[in-house]
Amino acid sequence: MREVLVVDDDFMVADIHRRFVDRVDGFHTVDVAHTGGAALEAAHQRRPDLILLDVYLPDMTGLQVLQTLRAEGDAVGVIMITAARELDTVGGALDGGAADYLIKPFEFDQLRTKLASFAARCDALGTDHGVDQSVVDTLFGRSPASGEQAQMPKGLGGETGALVLGAVQTAGEVSAAECAELVGISRVSARRYLEHFLSTGAVGLRLQYGAGRPERRYHAR
Repeated sequence: MREVLVVDDDFMVADIHRRFVDRVDGFHTVDVAHTGGAALEAAHQRRPDLILLDVYLPDMTGLQVLQTLRAEGDAVGVIMITAARELDTVGGALDGGAADYLIKPFEFDQLRTKLASFAARCDALGTDHGVDQSVVDTLFGRSPASGEQAQMPKGLGGETGALVLGAVQTAGEVSAAECAELVGISRVSARRYLEHFLSTGAVGLRLQYGAGRPERRYHAR
């Protein structure tokens, strides 16, 4: 379970973000802070895996919070969540080592996608095996090159495929229906992606027997 610190000066918005996080499998909010000082204190005490960090805070900016954490040697994951659209703010987040950047207002599915991508990167970095170019592209937030996309079967897209893989890695094991709900696509589409990745060896399969036909459950390799 990845622990998340939610930071936003608006109490109502912070609570919405907290409830969003707690709806995503594999993630749990451990604290909520409304100022930069409180965010730093909570980061020191709670040692979260991820901080959802607003830029506009009453005592300091979220970028200053990020810079302070990095100066202290804290490599905690940070997703900037803000209404700021200025390029210098986005650039500051990237320079500070933010994992991602999400502009408010946003829907639950958008945050879920960001969290799935964060989990996929963490899983890839934690593997004992070597990495190939597709994993490197995932770690650096790049979409597959046109040649790589061409390797996907007709009707399947590289970006959605990455989300499917991220969902499997985050959940550990999913059925096609569960994967469809996590990614926000139809069960039939999820099944096609999962079967493709099964054929390439990217995921494994376990048959769960019960009444009727066995359920196909896919797990991360």
